[in-house]
Amino acid sequence: MPDTLSRAMALLRARLEAVARDNFVRVFGVADMEEAEKAVPALFERVGARFRRAIVMGIPLNPAALEGIVDMPTPLYFHTYRQLNYQLDTAALAVTAALLDEGHRSLAVAASQVINHTPPQGHISSRHAGAAAGIGWIGRSGLLVTPRYGARVRLVTVLTDAPLVAAQEMPFSCGKCAACVKVCPAKAIAGRPEDFNLDLCYSKLTEFTRIPFVGQHICGVCVKACGPDNAGRAVDTDGNPAKD
Repeated sequence: MPDTLSRAMALLRARLEAVARDNFVRVFGVADMEEAEKAVPALFERVGARFRRAIVMGIPLNPAALEGIVDMPTPLYFHTYRQLNYQLDTAALAVTAALLDEGHRSLAVAASQVINHTPPQGHISSRHAGAAAGIGWIGRSGLLVTPRYGARVRLVTVLTDAPLVAAQEMPFSCGKCAACVKVCPAKAIAGRPEDFNLDLCYSKLTEFTRIPFVGQHICGVCVKACGPDNAGRAVDTDGNPAKD
Protein backbone atom coordinates (compact mmCIF):
# COMPACT_ATOMS: atom_id res chain seq x y z
CA MET A 1 0.00 0.00 0.00
CA PRO A 2 1.56 3.36 -1.01
CA ASP A 3 2.54 5.62 1.89
CA THR A 4 -0.11 8.22 1.07
CA LEU A 5 -2.85 5.60 1.03
CA SER A 6 -1.48 4.00 4.19
CA ARG A 7 -1.64 7.32 6.02
CA ALA A 8 -5.15 7.98 4.70
CA MET A 9 -6.35 4.56 5.86
CA ALA A 10 -4.70 4.99 9.26
CA LEU A 11 -6.50 8.31 9.71
CA LEU A 12 -9.77 6.78 8.53
CA ARG A 13 -9.45 3.89 10.96
CA ALA A 14 -8.74 6.30 13.81
CA ARG A 15 -11.88 8.24 12.91
CA LEU A 16 -13.98 5.08 12.70
CA GLU A 17 -12.69 3.80 16.04
CA ALA A 18 -13.50 7.17 17.64
CA VAL A 19 -17.04 7.06 16.25
CA ALA A 20 -17.42 3.48 17.48
CA ARG A 21 -16.09 4.27 20.95
CA ASP A 22 -18.53 7.17 21.27
CA ASN A 23 -21.21 4.50 20.78
CA PHE A 24 -19.88 2.27 23.61
CA VAL A 25 -17.85 -0.06 21.36
CA ARG A 26 -14.81 -1.44 23.17
CA VAL A 27 -13.68 -4.13 20.70
CA PHE A 28 -12.78 -3.13 17.14
CA GLY A 29 -11.07 -5.06 14.34
CA VAL A 30 -10.78 -5.30 10.56
CA ALA A 31 -10.89 -8.51 8.54
CA ASP A 32 -9.71 -9.17 5.00
CA MET A 33 -12.83 -10.61 3.38
CA GLU A 34 -10.90 -12.77 0.93
CA GLU A 35 -8.97 -14.41 3.76
CA ALA A 36 -12.11 -14.79 5.84
CA GLU A 37 -13.94 -16.54 3.03
CA LYS A 38 -11.12 -19.02 2.63
CA ALA A 39 -11.79 -20.20 6.16
CA VAL A 40 -15.60 -20.01 5.94
CA PRO A 41 -16.63 -20.06 2.24
CA ALA A 42 -20.31 -19.32 2.94
CA LEU A 43 -19.56 -16.50 5.37
CA PHE A 44 -20.81 -13.64 3.21
CA GLU A 45 -22.85 -15.27 0.47
CA ARG A 46 -26.18 -13.94 1.78
CA VAL A 47 -25.06 -10.31 1.77
CA GLY A 48 -25.17 -9.95 -2.01
CA ALA A 49 -22.69 -7.17 -2.71
CA ARG A 50 -18.95 -7.68 -2.65
CA PHE A 51 -16.77 -5.83 -0.16
CA ARG A 52 -13.06 -5.94 0.59
CA ARG A 53 -13.16 -5.54 4.35
CA ALA A 54 -15.32 -6.42 7.35
CA ILE A 55 -15.19 -4.13 10.38
CA VAL A 56 -16.22 -6.08 13.47
CA MET A 57 -17.19 -4.24 16.63
CA GLY A 58 -18.12 -5.46 20.08
CA ILE A 59 -19.74 -4.09 23.22
CA PRO A 60 -19.07 -6.00 26.46
CA LEU A 61 -21.91 -7.42 28.50
CA ASN A 62 -22.34 -6.02 31.98
CA PRO A 63 -21.34 -8.89 34.34
CA ALA A 64 -24.11 -7.88 36.73
CA ALA A 65 -26.70 -8.79 34.07
CA LEU A 66 -25.31 -12.34 34.03
CA GLU A 67 -25.32 -12.97 37.77
CA GLY A 68 -28.81 -14.46 37.90
CA ILE A 69 -28.12 -17.01 35.16
CA VAL A 70 -27.69 -20.59 36.39
CA ASP A 71 -28.97 -23.00 33.76
CA MET A 72 -31.25 -20.77 31.67
CA PRO A 73 -31.58 -17.15 30.58
CA THR A 74 -33.30 -14.58 32.76
CA PRO A 75 -35.58 -11.68 31.73
CA LEU A 76 -32.87 -9.27 32.90
CA TYR A 77 -30.31 -10.91 30.62
CA PHE A 78 -32.79 -10.80 27.73
CA HIS A 79 -33.30 -7.06 28.27
CA THR A 80 -29.53 -6.46 28.30
CA TYR A 81 -29.06 -8.64 25.20
CA ARG A 82 -31.76 -6.75 23.32
CA GLN A 83 -30.47 -3.30 24.30
CA LEU A 84 -26.89 -4.18 23.34
CA ASN A 85 -28.09 -5.32 19.92
CA TYR A 86 -29.84 -1.99 19.49
CA GLN A 87 -26.72 -0.07 20.55
CA LEU A 88 -24.54 -2.16 18.22
CA ASP A 89 -26.85 -1.39 15.30
CA THR A 90 -26.64 2.31 16.19
CA ALA A 91 -22.83 2.11 16.28
CA ALA A 92 -22.74 0.27 12.96
CA LEU A 93 -24.91 2.89 11.26
CA ALA A 94 -22.68 5.67 12.66
CA VAL A 95 -19.56 3.95 11.29
CA THR A 96 -21.30 3.39 7.96
CA ALA A 97 -22.14 7.10 7.77
CA ALA A 98 -18.51 8.02 8.45
CA LEU A 99 -17.36 5.69 5.66
CA LEU A 100 -19.89 7.17 3.26
CA ASP A 101 -18.65 10.66 4.17
CA GLU A 102 -15.21 9.57 2.99
CA GLY A 103 -16.56 8.18 -0.28
CA HIS A 104 -16.45 4.46 0.56
CA ARG A 105 -19.20 1.91 0.00
CA SER A 106 -20.38 0.32 3.21
CA LEU A 107 -23.14 -1.84 4.60
CA ALA A 108 -24.18 -2.25 8.24
CA VAL A 109 -25.34 -5.80 8.93
CA ALA A 110 -27.93 -5.99 11.70
CA ALA A 111 -26.74 -7.53 14.96
CA SER A 112 -28.35 -10.91 15.66
CA GLN A 113 -30.97 -10.64 12.91
CA VAL A 114 -32.09 -14.19 12.11
CA ILE A 115 -33.00 -14.92 8.49
CA ASN A 116 -33.24 -18.71 8.76
CA HIS A 117 -34.13 -21.09 11.60
CA THR A 118 -33.11 -24.47 10.15
CA PRO A 119 -30.21 -24.13 10.52
CA PRO A 120 -30.16 -20.84 12.46
CA GLN A 121 -28.41 -18.21 10.34
CA GLY A 122 -27.96 -14.49 10.07
CA HIS A 123 -26.89 -12.44 7.08
CA ILE A 124 -23.28 -13.16 8.06
CA SER A 125 -21.46 -14.68 11.00
CA SER A 126 -19.99 -11.86 13.08
CA ARG A 127 -18.27 -14.53 15.20
CA HIS A 128 -16.24 -15.82 12.26
CA ALA A 129 -15.70 -12.33 10.89
CA GLY A 130 -14.41 -11.35 14.34
CA ALA A 131 -11.99 -14.26 14.34
CA ALA A 132 -10.74 -13.17 10.91
CA ALA A 133 -10.41 -9.62 12.27
CA GLY A 134 -8.07 -10.83 15.01
CA ILE A 135 -10.22 -9.74 17.94
CA GLY A 136 -10.56 -13.25 19.33
CA TRP A 137 -10.83 -16.92 18.48
CA ILE A 138 -13.68 -19.41 18.14
CA GLY A 139 -13.95 -21.23 21.45
CA ARG A 140 -15.28 -24.66 22.35
CA SER A 141 -18.78 -23.18 22.62
CA GLY A 142 -18.68 -21.88 19.06
CA LEU A 143 -18.65 -18.32 20.40
CA LEU A 144 -15.97 -15.73 19.74
CA VAL A 145 -13.69 -15.52 22.77
CA THR A 146 -11.80 -12.25 23.25
CA PRO A 147 -8.65 -11.90 25.39
CA ARG A 148 -10.13 -9.14 27.57
CA TYR A 149 -13.82 -10.02 27.86
CA GLY A 150 -13.95 -13.72 27.09
CA ALA A 151 -17.22 -14.55 25.33
CA ARG A 152 -19.05 -11.78 27.21
CA VAL A 153 -19.29 -9.46 24.24
CA ARG A 154 -21.99 -8.80 21.64
CA LEU A 155 -20.88 -8.24 18.03
CA VAL A 156 -21.87 -6.40 14.87
CA THR A 157 -20.26 -6.13 11.44
CA VAL A 158 -19.90 -3.34 8.88
CA LEU A 159 -18.81 -4.28 5.36
CA THR A 160 -16.84 -1.79 3.28
CA ASP A 161 -14.66 -1.37 0.21
CA ALA A 162 -12.23 0.90 2.13
CA PRO A 163 -8.77 -0.76 1.96
CA LEU A 164 -8.18 -0.61 5.70
CA VAL A 165 -5.27 -2.61 7.09
CA ALA A 166 -6.58 -6.00 8.16
CA ALA A 167 -5.41 -8.02 11.15
CA GLN A 168 -4.19 -11.59 11.38
CA GLU A 169 -6.24 -14.31 13.05
CA MET A 170 -5.49 -15.27 16.64
CA PRO A 171 -4.68 -18.89 17.42
CA PHE A 172 -7.08 -20.96 19.52
CA SER A 173 -6.21 -19.90 23.05
CA CYS A 174 -8.68 -21.56 25.41
CA GLY A 175 -5.86 -23.74 26.67
CA LYS A 176 -7.21 -26.37 29.04
CA CYS A 177 -10.20 -24.26 30.04
CA ALA A 178 -13.41 -26.28 29.79
CA ALA A 179 -15.71 -24.13 31.93
CA CYS A 180 -18.30 -23.85 29.16
CA VAL A 181 -18.36 -27.64 28.61
CA LYS A 182 -19.47 -28.37 32.16
CA VAL A 183 -22.26 -25.79 32.39
CA CYS A 184 -23.91 -26.17 28.96
CA PRO A 185 -27.57 -27.11 29.65
CA ALA A 186 -27.85 -28.71 26.20
CA LYS A 187 -24.65 -30.78 26.48
CA ALA A 188 -23.79 -29.29 23.09
CA ILE A 189 -20.18 -28.29 23.87
CA ALA A 190 -17.36 -30.81 23.57
CA GLY A 191 -13.59 -30.72 23.57
CA ARG A 192 -13.02 -28.97 20.23
CA PRO A 193 -14.79 -26.03 18.57
CA GLU A 194 -15.55 -28.21 15.54
CA ASP A 195 -17.35 -30.69 17.82
CA PHE A 196 -19.92 -28.12 18.96
CA ASN A 197 -23.43 -29.51 18.32
CA LEU A 198 -25.57 -26.68 16.94
CA ASP A 199 -28.69 -28.86 16.74
CA LEU A 200 -28.59 -29.66 20.46
CA CYS A 201 -27.92 -26.03 21.29
CA TYR A 202 -30.76 -24.71 19.15
CA SER A 203 -33.21 -27.28 20.51
CA LYS A 204 -32.48 -26.03 24.03
CA LEU A 205 -32.78 -22.40 22.88
CA THR A 206 -36.21 -23.21 21.48
CA GLU A 207 -37.20 -24.50 24.92
CA PHE A 208 -35.99 -21.24 26.43
CA THR A 209 -38.31 -19.21 24.17
CA ARG A 210 -41.14 -20.42 26.42
CA ILE A 211 -39.67 -18.76 29.51
CA PRO A 212 -41.97 -15.86 30.54
CA PHE A 213 -40.59 -12.45 29.55
CA VAL A 214 -37.76 -14.00 27.51
CA GLY A 215 -39.42 -15.44 24.40
CA GLN A 216 -36.28 -15.53 22.27
CA HIS A 217 -33.60 -18.01 21.23
CA ILE A 218 -31.00 -16.98 23.82
CA CYS A 219 -29.19 -18.73 26.66
CA GLY A 220 -26.23 -16.94 28.27
CA VAL A 221 -25.01 -19.90 30.36
CA CYS A 222 -21.76 -20.47 28.45
CA VAL A 223 -21.36 -16.71 28.03
CA LYS A 224 -21.38 -16.30 31.81
CA ALA A 225 -18.88 -19.16 32.20
CA CYS A 226 -16.42 -17.56 29.76
CA GLY A 227 -15.61 -14.25 31.42
CA PRO A 228 -12.47 -12.13 31.73
CA ASP A 229 -11.52 -14.01 34.89
CA ASN A 230 -11.00 -17.28 33.01
CA ALA A 231 -10.84 -16.59 29.26
CA GLY A 232 -7.91 -18.64 28.06
CA ARG A 233 -6.99 -19.65 31.64
CA ALA A 234 -6.34 -23.32 32.24
CA VAL A 235 -9.13 -24.85 34.32
CA ASP A 236 -10.51 -28.35 34.54
CA THR A 237 -14.09 -29.38 33.83
CA ASP A 238 -15.11 -28.47 37.40
CA GLY A 239 -13.91 -24.91 36.90
CA ASN A 240 -10.86 -25.36 39.11
CA PRO A 241 -7.31 -24.41 38.14
CA ALA A 242 -5.91 -27.25 36.06
CA LYS A 243 -2.81 -29.11 37.12
CA ASP A 244 -0.31 -29.87 34.36
